[in-house]
Amino acid sequence: MILSFINQKGGVGKSTLSINVAAALARSSRVLLIDADEQGSASAWASLREETPFQVVGMARDNMARDALQIAADFAHTVIDGPPRAQKIARGVIIASDVVLIPIEPSGLSTWAAVETVGQVQEAQTIKPTLKCGFVVSRKIGQTVIGREIRDMAAEQGFPILQSEVLQRVPFAESLTVGQSIFEYAPDSPAAREIEALVSEVGAWVKNGSKTKVQRGSKAARSNR
Repeated sequence: MILSFINQKGGVGKSTLSINVAAALARSSRVLLIDADEQGSASAWASLREETPFQVVGMARDNMARDALQIAADFAHTVIDGPPRAQKIARGVIIASDVVLIPIEPSGLSTWAAVETVGQVQEAQTIKPTLKCGFVVSRKIGQTVIGREIRDMAAEQGFPILQSEVLQRVPFAESLTVGQSIFEYAPDSPAAREIEALVSEVGAWVKNGSKTKVQRGSKAARSNR
């Protein structure tokens, strides 16, 4: 499986999700993390360590899809940390992916920026109909009104919204700062359990397709690809 996290807006937690999802998958299989973000956050995280639990490769360039697919063939799972505001790179990331997850935070700006990514995914699905895409709520502040409303806003875009949510938690920032995954820094924390739940839900979605209980929006009948 090649799974990418991408949204045209920066600061929605793409790198946090990419690194920690890769770490979760690496506990049971061989994993590659492709850093396709020109800011290089995942690569910077890897540079803080002597060894990483998964391989990290920088590939922030246009038309990266072919190289990504070739390298990914040697791994059970590949996670791609996608870029903000880089349409050509983003297009390559989407084409290389089996599953695209669009992180959205409780903010209208986050959801509005995701519209451009949705358009790119829909374009890619015309030539790759097996491509799946969904939203994941990221950096949510628990039990807030805007946190609840973000699901309604995202539902209008027509793609599934995962039940799993990742809250804005201090251990995520602290772990990345010291070059660790959340499973190394705080393995028994709510943050670690949120990543585990996300990985489990994505795995079930990929395996079972429409059999999974993924929340859908009003336009969702168009596609569960």
